[in-house]
Amino acid sequence: MKALIKVGYGCNENCTFCHARERREVQGASAEIHAKIARAFELGHTMVVFSGGEATLRPELFEWFEHAVRLGMDTGLVTNGLRLAYPDFLEKLLARRLKYVYLSLHATRPEVHQRIVRADTHGAALRAVENLAGRGLDFTINCVVTTQNLEHLEDLVDLVLAHPDVRLKFSFVQPQGGAERLFDYIVPPVSEVAARVRDAISYGAERADGGGPSVGHDGIPLCLLPGFEDRYDDLKTHGFWGMTEVGEPDFFPVDDENKVHPETCRGCALIGPCPGLYPAYLGKHGAFELEPITGRRRSNSFDYVFEKMVSDSAPEDLCPIFESGSRPYDRGRHLFVQNGPRLARFFAGGRDFTDREIAFVKHDLGQVYLDQSRKEAPDDFAKDLVPLSRSARCERCGDRSWCAGLYRPVFEDLFARDDARVQEILGGLAGGVLDVGCGEGPYESILAPLATAGRVRYLGLEPDAARVQRLRSRWPWAQVFHGTAEDLAAGRLGLPAGTRFDHLLVLRSWNHLVDPKGALAVLLGFLAPGGSLTVVDNVAFGLARTRTQVARAHRGAAVFEHYRNDAARDAERTLAGLGLELVEKREVGPGTSNQWLLRYEKPTAGKPGGEAPGRRGS
Repeated sequence: MKALIKVGYGCNENCTFCHARERREVQGASAEIHAKIARAFELGHTMVVFSGGEATLRPELFEWFEHAVRLGMDTGLVTNGLRLAYPDFLEKLLARRLKYVYLSLHATRPEVHQRIVRADTHGAALRAVENLAGRGLDFTINCVVTTQNLEHLEDLVDLVLAHPDVRLKFSFVQPQGGAERLFDYIVPPVSEVAARVRDAISYGAERADGGGPSVGHDGIPLCLLPGFEDRYDDLKTHGFWGMTEVGEPDFFPVDDENKVHPETCRGCALIGPCPGLYPAYLGKHGAFELEPITGRRRSNSFDYVFEKMVSDSAPEDLCPIFESGSRPYDRGRHLFVQNGPRLARFFAGGRDFTDREIAFVKHDLGQVYLDQSRKEAPDDFAKDLVPLSRSARCERCGDRSWCAGLYRPVFEDLFARDDARVQEILGGLAGGVLDVGCGEGPYESILAPLATAGRVRYLGLEPDAARVQRLRSRWPWAQVFHGTAEDLAAGRLGLPAGTRFDHLLVLRSWNHLVDPKGALAVLLGFLAPGGSLTVVDNVAFGLARTRTQVARAHRGAAVFEHYRNDAARDAERTLAGLGLELVEKREVGPGTSNQWLLRYEKPTAGKPGGEAPGRRGS
């Protein structure tokens, strides 16, 4: 677990894209750096990595390395590598547990690299690469891709082919600092960068007979890199947990807040691990280059994995998190759970969800649970999951808006309480019922008596053939068809022409539909005027788990079934314009379960959007 410490912004190069262009004279005091090394150790980091500017210019560098070593930590550098071209200098660092190097090199051709860094340093950078390769280091060459080197990426692949232990990373230039000032000159179209990176990775694989060097990328939306999505490489993939700039009072969590996902990305299956776009790039060019990936499933939950027990010796009126210094903890990804005198810390390190998604689920929706089951995946939420709620201690805290928060278990069956309304609605049905995505038949105890008594004529529609067979064997009172909305519309299910239903149910299957708007546009043609549509589903949620539980889940046979994790407002927006009248809405929020509900009526003749009555029932 690495901590990144910026020691100052002075540098012996003058890169066109430099983030710190306006702060190059700012240097951190040596005492501040020593204090941050000690703080990194206190927080549990196993390595400190020094960055700048150019950290190797600081005469205190060896002192800082020695301080980290005395505390038992390894050391690392983010560097342009110029001083590492000197073997004696490098040997002194290696003797002080140098284990990680992230070195900037933007081309193998001198004129290209030097045009970018605006200094005659290409030869020294290449010597540094030769000195570092083969030393057993965690060593990455980082190439910032600009218009100046866009045509020369494959040359760098040739370089790392000669050094199999060296990783190569292509980073799309971030429009910040110098790059923002020179945007029109050095920032290429992101789609063109993606194409060049794809070509470079493919070139490496061809030259190495299919294996190829380790080549990653950052700052490029994953939809533009089909087949290379797993090559995404950033601070988190390098094991960084916290970082601190000069003058900052403490470490702050590494996050993805410097990038955004525009509205175009809504519903994309890759949104979780995708870096999105830099805001300045989006503001300049928009999102027309993006190609959202739909039709792929994604997870509907994320794991908070247990890290350690935290001593809670603070008085009742003081916060044990704040007393230990809460700034280094990620507002969304860290979770502190207090149960009696004990305080446990969990961390959500997965990349199925963005930082913003996780923080929204945790804080805005309040959907975090303690998994008390021993199952591969919880399937009875009321029994398997214990809701976690923000502690009353947090209510009046001035740091509430950015703190990870203190959570306590709530021993209340929120799922049964909220599902009671769904059961009440189902119990009041009469007439023809079309249940889309009937799955395992969770509401059998309500629907079976209604059908047996002749009050409802039930037809279930389910795309999973095995589930259809199981329901047919259990439900002699029902018609259950294997198929989709499109099969129904095409007449492949054999229903009489003009068949209409009084009620359309989409119960916990909305997020399982590949194209919910298209499916509902079809299904509403089978809903009689005055009929009802009931949509129920679940938002994403976080699960606090032990490492054993997480390992069991990852070994299990459970598969992703959701194409999205829509909330009620998302479904409402999707259904807008389909001629329905909203009559009931139940959103998810703190104090509720993760289940939402929407009910609509189809207008009758004489109302806006109404139509003549048709044949009802099946």
